[in-house]
Amino acid sequence: MAVTDIIGGSGGRGPGGPWRNWAGNVTARPARIATPASTEELAAAVRSATADGLTVKAAGTGHSFTPAAATDGLLIRPERLTGIRRIDRAAGTVTVAAGTPLKDLNRALSAHGLSLTNMGDVMEQTVSGATSTGTHGTGRDSASIAAQITALELVTADGSVLRCSAAENPEVFAGARLGLGALGVVSELTFAVEPEFLLTAREEPMTFAEVTDRFDELVAENEHFEFYWFPHTGNCNTKRNNRSQGPAAPPGRVSGWIEDELLSNGVFQVACAVGRAVPAAIPGIAKLSSRALSARTYIDVPYKVFTSPRRVRFVEMEYALPREAAIGALGELKALVERSGFRISFPVEVRIAPADDLLLSTASGRDTVYLAVHMYRGTPYQAYFGATERIMTAHEGRPHWGKLHTRDAAYLAGVYPRFGEFTALRDRLDPERRFANRYLRQVLGE
Repeated sequence: MAVTDIIGGSGGRGPGGPWRNWAGNVTARPARIATPASTEELAAAVRSATADGLTVKAAGTGHSFTPAAATDGLLIRPERLTGIRRIDRAAGTVTVAAGTPLKDLNRALSAHGLSLTNMGDVMEQTVSGATSTGTHGTGRDSASIAAQITALELVTADGSVLRCSAAENPEVFAGARLGLGALGVVSELTFAVEPEFLLTAREEPMTFAEVTDRFDELVAENEHFEFYWFPHTGNCNTKRNNRSQGPAAPPGRVSGWIEDELLSNGVFQVACAVGRAVPAAIPGIAKLSSRALSARTYIDVPYKVFTSPRRVRFVEMEYALPREAAIGALGELKALVERSGFRISFPVEVRIAPADDLLLSTASGRDTVYLAVHMYRGTPYQAYFGATERIMTAHEGRPHWGKLHTRDAAYLAGVYPRFGEFTALRDRLDPERRFANRYLRQVLGE
């Protein structure tokens, strides 16, 4: 195991600087870094940090916009803690090391004719980083990535290794599937998987009025529905993904590149840069952008449908609302943008999730709609996000744990029915707050 007494480099990889997250809005200056290659090396690093009085956090690829992984103690980097450990076809599971990027997991599963049931749209995250912060896609019946965990391995503050599942340490399993890094460091995860299937992806422009009027219908009729509203316009782009008998008909190489790289990344990057320099131009750019993507239909394996390249950097806030409140809240957000001086170059993303039983899942105990707002990196976002947050909290919204918000433990205890179960579990597993940092003190209390 490599251990370094002063982490260096942007992203924690090069000499001479702090660790930074993907968006560049969070910086950490840990005293020590460890890059374990096994559960045993990870446990040894945690024991050593505890003996030296250091706090411990694990950082994946830094895709959280909150300082969830920031520490001035020991920072665990998982780039050597990777790979498929076991595939059990009879049980329908795959066991994978915690630092494995989702893109590697998805490709390996596909090579074995297997797939996760649902996933988010970013493939660069590590499996433990994605699940620990509640990464999700959209699904009428299928929930977040963390909800697909059937077992996990957790290194606790004294260096012990706990195996957790519904049958083994079930009370820990209830919290650790989405644990914010507050209970220990996850070293291994087991996911439920199924034989790989095909999805028909239908992307289609639709007016704001139509998509909101038909929202319940569109959710009910589609396994995976989401849409994007372009602020300063009445235009949306919808995405409907449903299982298909095939045959596969992926996007053409040229047409796929035009949609996913040239328009969604290259041209959009230029548009955002122009908007940052000349905010008055944003409404006009938004009208053009909302018309640039045309309708298309294709059929492919799940990870090629669910995920998209994200090369334009931004900051984000996302709130989970009770499903019945979401469209009203979106209407309030649209009215806010129209009456304000805000100039918003990024679309607002709307996704769906069923209720689940994870203690700190943003969909815990209720059918959910997610509303996500973004701003181009380097653009002032505080006023827009603050005004959005006031709308969301008026509807008992729950902030995404890895995205910007200002909520504290007092607020969160009121919107999570099982919040007290999680904090009691934390008191039991980490009474000395070895895994605490400023962010966890904010959202979970002291």
